Amino acid sequence: MLPKGLLKEYSRILSLIIRLIDIFAVFFAGVAAYFFKFGEIKFSQNYLIAILCGAILTSFIFSALNLYSSVRGKELLYHFFDIIKAILLLSLALASLAFFTKSGEHFSRIWFTIWMLTAFIILISYRCLILFLLRFMRSYGWNERVVVIFGAGKLGIDFAKNVQQALWTGFRIIVFIDDQADKKPAQINNIHVMQTPDDLSKFLKQEQVDEIWVALPLRAEQRVKQILHELRHDPITIRFVLDIFGLDLLNHSITELAGFPVLNVSTTPMVGINRIIKASEDRMIAAFILLLISPLLIMIAVTVKLSSNGPIIFKQKRLGWDGKVINVYKFRTMYEHQEKNNLITQATMNDKRITSIGKFLRKTSLDELPQFINVLQGKMSIVGPRPHALQHNEQYKEIIHTYMQRHRVKPGITGWAQINGWRGETDTIEKMQKRVEYDLYYINNWSLGFDLKIIFLTLFRGFISKNAY
Repeated sequence: MLPKGLLKEYSRILSLIIRLIDIFAVFFAGVAAYFFKFGEIKFSQNYLIAILCGAILTSFIFSALNLYSSVRGKELLYHFFDIIKAILLLSLALASLAFFTKSGEHFSRIWFTIWMLTAFIILISYRCLILFLLRFMRSYGWNERVVVIFGAGKLGIDFAKNVQQALWTGFRIIVFIDDQADKKPAQINNIHVMQTPDDLSKFLKQEQVDEIWVALPLRAEQRVKQILHELRHDPITIRFVLDIFGLDLLNHSITELAGFPVLNVSTTPMVGINRIIKASEDRMIAAFILLLISPLLIMIAVTVKLSSNGPIIFKQKRLGWDGKVINVYKFRTMYEHQEKNNLITQATMNDKRITSIGKFLRKTSLDELPQFINVLQGKMSIVGPRPHALQHNEQYKEIIHTYMQRHRVKPGITGWAQINGWRGETDTIEKMQKRVEYDLYYINNWSLGFDLKIIFLTLFRGFISKNAY
């Protein structure tokens, strides 16, 4: 068995080795791309300098993105997207360097693309290999971290259960410490429960504890201070498990503001590089689809115009990102009419306001195709919560308290709720609650891969719906 703490003892050396491998991987990828493009390894000076710059920048960019920090307990998918971000930033840095030095014309764009793709494949492959090796070792008890959880309440129990199920993290919880252990079972999920020792520091040393996790409610501030004071001389990692699971959080995270740690309880995921990725995804896909379906759009437009009097495109006022009102485009599917008392009524089965061609367009979602223009305008996204009528927003925000959090991202043409069957008429509160639930799940778990998954599933589930009237 690998001695306990061996990797931790040599962590600096291992980090240095990984840095050197990253640099070599990017350098090798540049050389391989040159050979693939030009069929030789006899470099011109410009290409050699570019490859060296890329290799050197790799170390700085990867460090800035914390790619050399501890990976214990981190999901594999996060590593995948971390590497994507790093390669995108490296590409941007090199492109900027070429632009400001006016040297871009000396390089092949095909070579540069092959270089970045090859670097990504090499980096993600060897890092995944290391992660799988570490997970294998830790799942068998090698290189484990011994943990004590302070607090045997619901928070501590739930957290411990999740950690126990994730053996690959390499954390072994040996005991719950609780001031009211006499009122608790002797064991919880095979973890012993004990009263707080008279000498906590001595106990932790005897048991060779690496970390103590404080899982106490927020109101126990004074007790947390006592624990920190008692362990102030001990070189032990102390983590505080935030008691936030009873709150309705949106894309929560911890950041620093003016030198103070701040818990973000309701934020948008579309900031920084995520915003750039999302905008690029939207514009490219929308432009491609509009080009592809332009003959269909013309045919539908002519059919709508011939079917009844009125405009071809119907503009609806909807709430966009951060509650800003936007005009959403749709093919007109109803006869021109005036709503009673200006109240907006949802379409229902056998609705007499809907034209004959309108029924088909609504059933197949073809009436929403003009919204790709909204996407090009930057007012909507391909994927996101569907926009609702302004009147419905006013109605439901008083009933469903998380309802308005849907507007922390741009509204979408398709979404996680829609492909899971929550589209069409929402004639009950329960239906709207489910739609909001799925929308917030999407916002909390957004990623480029999640978007592509929804787009793919929309092709099979999202266009035709029995709930669309």
